Amino acid sequence: MKSDLFSSEHLAEAADFPGMVLQNAKSVKYTVNGEMHARQGSMIAFRGDLQFERKGQGIGGMLKRAVTGEGLALMAVRGQGEAWFAHEAQNCFIVEIEQGDAFSVNGRNVLCFDATLHYEIRTVKGAGMTGGGLFNSVFSGYGKVALICEGNPIVIPVTPQAPVYVDTDAVVGWSEQLHTSLHRSQSLGSMLRGGSGEAVQLKMEGQGFVVVRPSELTPQKTSSS
Repeated sequence: MKSDLFSSEHLAEAADFPGMVLQNAKSVKYTVNGEMHARQGSMIAFRGDLQFERKGQGIGGMLKRAVTGEGLALMAVRGQGEAWFAHEAQNCFIVEIEQGDAFSVNGRNVLCFDATLHYEIRTVKGAGMTGGGLFNSVFSGYGKVALICEGNPIVIPVTPQAPVYVDTDAVVGWSEQLHTSLHRSQSLGSMLRGGSGEAVQLKMEGQGFVVVRPSELTPQKTSSS
């Protein structure tokens, strides 16, 4: 059988080492030798001796979605083999976290991550009860985390001289050391006249970076599965 489908661009080759790599722009391949964690329902294929276990509360419990406060259930993948992960054909990116780093991520953008990483759910300082960012998951320690994003993300440097203001519905994650607070860019008079649609942003101050996606939050697809 012959087809461009069977070119090396699409072929899933055997891995040389454990851990995650990008299979392509829309999926991540993870070579498991022990344990890793992934978004529940995100496995699209696997080979080898692997077991998938739903995680309860605690270290795999729930990553809070920034906007809705809903939980993102995780699963542990254990054994030896290869597994492929994806979510709604969103773009995939891998972030390597080193000792001393801390990365605050919106739960809706987490695909999978190394079991060596430590994470905890934190309330975003200064976010109050408004919009995206009330809860985020903070990753630290060492290891890799795979993120998903609708479209290609924008990484914006933050410096003490140039704070950045981000839409709470568009933010993916940021350097945990940044100071966060709510910023109102719309006057009361404008709000009474119907508003601009850009009333409140999350203000980022300090030294680091913030990642945003090129769209505001859209309703998630539902599935009966």
